[in-house]
Amino acid sequence: MKIFGREPALVLGLIAAAIQLFSATLLPLSVDQQGVLNAVAVAAIGLATAAAVSADKAAPAILGLVQAVLACALAFGLDVAPETQGAVMAFVTALVSAFVRTQVSAPVARTEFTATGHVRGA
Repeated sequence: MKIFGREPALVLGLIAAAIQLFSATLLPLSVDQQGVLNAVAVAAIGLATAAAVSADKAAPAILGLVQAVLACALAFGLDVAPETQGAVMAFVTALVSAFVRTQVSAPVARTEFTATGHVRGA
């Protein structure tokens, strides 16, 4: 998978450098804030990569992105109780699970019926 014709690792390096430049020149960010911005970027590109590889396996990446965005919001001063954070993550997990459940099916072994009516697994 390529993003703007480049490998995801190169794009992440560019994002990290842009965050550092922004922090040094425009708006001073703490090390923690820079770290969570980088974490959100990694989670977003991870989600894009997972979706490109296999949409039905993107659920963990979606949850990771939500968790990274929540951590980012907390690092920038959002005051949310731990119970509310847990409730948000539980809801997102349930929502993603409900969506994924309609998109995938369990693998079923192929079976054959013989002329005598017996079932033979293949």
